[in-house]
Amino acid sequence: MSQASGARILVVDDEPGILRAVQANLGHHDFHVDTAANGKEALSEYARVRPELVLLDLGLPDMDGLDIIRAIRNRANTPIVVLSSREAERDKVTALDSGADDYLTKPFGINELLARVRVALRHAAHPDTGTGAVMRFDDLEVDLERRRVVVSGNEVRLTPTEWDLVKLLASHPDKVLTDRMITEAVWGASYAAQAHSLHVYVARLRKKLQGASASRRYIVTEPGVGYRFVTEASDELTPIG
Repeated sequence: MSQASGARILVVDDEPGILRAVQANLGHHDFHVDTAANGKEALSEYARVRPELVLLDLGLPDMDGLDIIRAIRNRANTPIVVLSSREAERDKVTALDSGADDYLTKPFGINELLARVRVALRHAAHPDTGTGAVMRFDDLEVDLERRRVVVSGNEVRLTPTEWDLVKLLASHPDKVLTDRMITEAVWGASYAAQAHSLHVYVARLRKKLQGASASRRYIVTEPGVGYRFVTEASDELTPIG
């Protein structure tokens, strides 16, 4: 049984077919699943069962899912993964900036959903504070104390800004960070509008982190939203929704 198995998950969606499919698949992987079909039920169930993770649809009949994210964030740091048919970039950015940990657009694959669930639960159990001396990911090593990056055994020379970027992204593995989050963390709030510069720096950093495998990318783009530091390859998807 995996570390994440047995966790209690609250699934919030007003589509019965989605609820049944997600509940069945998560249950098959030994998760305990509670469900809610609207916002009022979601907040009531959240208070009752105290889930370890919430899977949340934004388009609920009685309230906006963003309000639920904010309500949960006012109480706790429970991981929230948004499952939504809203594809507009502003909806994804707003959900993440409001406190969601991840965002999957419908239709999504059950393998990808399970991977995102495992990652969110693992991070909740072992928060990535960035205080560990050395972080290792496949052929990449990030040494926080020495400000040193090694790829495939070779040290990579980074500018101060590139170092700040890789430290920030690697300290939040598999989590989407919006352009605004990154620019404010690296350059400060006054620099938040300079998204083009961020894209240039990320493009240069990707080349330096490529390593021995030309197909291995540690930093992937979430179009119109931001970037994710990826630690695992994604599986083939079987669409749900």
